[in-house]
Amino acid sequence: MSEFKNVTVKKAANIYFDGKVTSRTVIFPDGSKKTLGVMLPGEYEFNTADKEIMEIISGELDMLLPGDGGWKPVHGGEEFIVPANSKFTMKVKKISDYCCSFVK
Repeated sequence: MSEFKNVTVKKAANIYFDGKVTSRTVIFPDGSKKTLGVMLPGEYEFNTADKEIMEIISGELDMLLPGDGGWKPVHGGEEFIVPANSKFTMKVKKISDYCCSFVK
């Protein structure tokens, strides 16, 4: 899906790590939400309450999920799932465009 229709977009940006990771929140008619953002090269750790599906639209990074034995490469066009109530780490190698879906 390259675009979303009939959604609400929050104007205020979500800004993390001194502006190296930013996103905008998109809310769908059914109440579900996603964030669309960009990550600059660097290493970032996030905590999540909900299960997340991280779709990397473009870019390149390594990610480490809880319980995984090591880092896994992720490239544009790929995605990974983060369990609810956990934290995960990403080493962004190239500027990465992403879409994060929150699953209740």
